[in-house]
Amino acid sequence: MDLRDYIRLLRRGWVYIVALTLVGVAVGAGFSILKAPEYQATSKVFVSVQSTGSVSDLSQGQNFAQGQVQSYADVATTPIVLQPVIDTLNLDTNVDSLAEHISASSPSGTVIVEITASDPSPELAAQLANAVASSFENVVTDLVPATAEGVTPVKITVITQAYVPGSPSSPNVVLNIVIGGVIGLIAGLALAVLREVLDTKIRNEHDVEAITDAPIIGGIVHDPTTTERPLVVRDDPMSPRAESFRTLRTNLQFVGTDSDARSFVFTSSIPGEGKSTTAANLAIALALSGQRVIIVDADLRKPRLADYLGVEGSAGLTDVLVNRAEPGDVIQRWGETNLYVLPSGRIPPNPSELLGSSAMTKLIASLESAFDVVLFDAPPVLPVTDPIILANLTAGAILVVATGRANKSQVRASVSSLHNVGAKLAGTVLTMLPTRGPDSYGYGRYGYGYGYGDAVAPDVSGMPAAPAAVVAPSSRRG
Repeated sequence: MDLRDYIRLLRRGWVYIVALTLVGVAVGAGFSILKAPEYQATSKVFVSVQSTGSVSDLSQGQNFAQGQVQSYADVATTPIVLQPVIDTLNLDTNVDSLAEHISASSPSGTVIVEITASDPSPELAAQLANAVASSFENVVTDLVPATAEGVTPVKITVITQAYVPGSPSSPNVVLNIVIGGVIGLIAGLALAVLREVLDTKIRNEHDVEAITDAPIIGGIVHDPTTTERPLVVRDDPMSPRAESFRTLRTNLQFVGTDSDARSFVFTSSIPGEGKSTTAANLAIALALSGQRVIIVDADLRKPRLADYLGVEGSAGLTDVLVNRAEPGDVIQRWGETNLYVLPSGRIPPNPSELLGSSAMTKLIASLESAFDVVLFDAPPVLPVTDPIILANLTAGAILVVATGRANKSQVRASVSSLHNVGAKLAGTVLTMLPTRGPDSYGYGRYGYGYGYGDAVAPDVSGMPAAPAAVVAPSSRRG
């Protein structure tokens, strides 16, 4: 993953990241509010060794005190020190409970013992720290045996009395909020990454590029009104979606330049990815640019082009392949444009056999010689072999991939199916792309439909939906 992938991941998962960060902040703040405040007070005692006063004795005593001071600090939380404190302050507790509120430590390299007491009451915290220091002084003095001269070698001196604290030591509201926010941020990032890893849907061009090296020649933005008006190039020629098809038309000119054939098979991995509407709108865009185009409904199982384009579909490709009709008898001109349509005709019992027949090979050669561009609308790859057969007879297949609908495994299987039989995958087209956000194609490279492509989009809305007279295509123009 490069930097752009990480940025895209953050943009896709920002809701989870922000939400969990706020939850962490709220938990930290709530914990601080609900937790009772606690105060800390600290007293300090000095540990020294009494000697005869010579330099050597003083040095030895100092080293001895530093070596023993940590042991003395451990004594501060023992029952022998704490029980007198309970008795002196008349505390309603036991030694074990009191020990949880007392701590003693010695800074490294010093002979000072810091005794800290904590309690919800600031006054009691100060009293506890001072009482423990006093008891500690007495206990340590008694624990160390006196010398032959009757002098106790270790002397404990209270050097700092604990004072009543003015502010609680806990909860630390700022710290708790920061910790909660950091934990929430980490959880949000983890959830965003997990969502990205577990997401099997195709979301953007990078998902497709990770599966195949075939170029992405177009991105069609999502339009919720597609079912009501599938031919957006005709019905709304200045819309962003119509501009997507004109961009696809331009990019198609650079596909398959190593071959004289300009025939392409439009297919998809699964049904419902928009291959038929993509092929139909592209055909219209090509025709409006002045090219002679024919679109063939090669989906002999669930044909839809006749309904989309408003032509008679009872006779068509099937009749030509079984020699019931000549191509010129069933090819229909779409209005007054340069677009011609060859419907599917009746649904045959053996679609794959018909599409792989010699009659189909001859028909493709004939159409390629008569038209500038030949488009075939074929069934999806995974359910049937029809598009694979056609892809071997043409310049290649163009795989339509619907973002948010097709799985990565399905697209990968479709690409493998084409490659396994030597069929060429000429390119891919992404459909149902969001118009905004990190998953929009190229961050908005598609979708700016105003002032691009055709300066004034030809008005084809008045073209008759029913077919005009059946015509035979003339020879292809040089």
